Amino acid sequence: MDISVRQKDSIIILDLSGRIDIDSANLVESVGQCVRDGHSDILLNFEEVDFIDYMGVSALVIAYKEVLNSSGRMKFVNVPAHLKGVFSISGLDRIMEMYASEDQAISTFKEDKIIENIKKMQLRRRFRRLPIDIKIELKSKDLRKPVCYKVDILNLSGVGAYIFGCDKFRLGEEVILKMKLPPKNEELELEAKVVWLPDKQIQPHFHPGIGVEFYNFSSSAQHRLVEFIERNLSFMPTDSSD
Repeated sequence: MDISVRQKDSIIILDLSGRIDIDSANLVESVGQCVRDGHSDILLNFEEVDFIDYMGVSALVIAYKEVLNSSGRMKFVNVPAHLKGVFSISGLDRIMEMYASEDQAISTFKEDKIIENIKKMQLRRRFRRLPIDIKIELKSKDLRKPVCYKVDILNLSGVGAYIFGCDKFRLGEEVILKMKLPPKNEELELEAKVVWLPDKQIQPHFHPGIGVEFYNFSSSAQHRLVEFIERNLSFMPTDSSD
């Protein structure tokens, strides 16, 4: 089996060709070297693979476990029909994520990152959330999208916010929001990333809207924000916070 290595964004792509069988130790070694070099997101391209047997499946499982043990992810792309039967019989198709196109597979790695960020944010729920209704200005960080929207923040914490009234942004898009904190109308400008989009069918009361996570802001700005939230929460029933 021949293996060529390339990189797209932060993803290592191994283009496989030939037979994956008992002589496929180079696959395990190549994956292991990627992990040792600090690349834990790996995509295996099966487009030129002619044959795979159970020894080849075992090699894939060994490689997969090494990636998993390094907190990485391995996915498959362009799996020919004649290989899918082997994967199905061996149960590998229930373990591995398989995609029809490289672009689709690459995008799922990015979505995984967003989900990870959401989980990290959930671990930081020590920042209490303030139900609030204030107008803000919201625009994309992309200079090619200069439109500024006037929308409402309905939920605010020291790490993020839920913004109601806008459906113009995608997951992972970076935005800038400006708000004036009452009662002194102290202006605060924050950078954020879109980390959640409500489903219109399942969550109609939250649609249109976006959940954002703040980033790249100073400790002093976060302190001002948290101080504002805590001060206003002190006037509310205790069950209004997490």
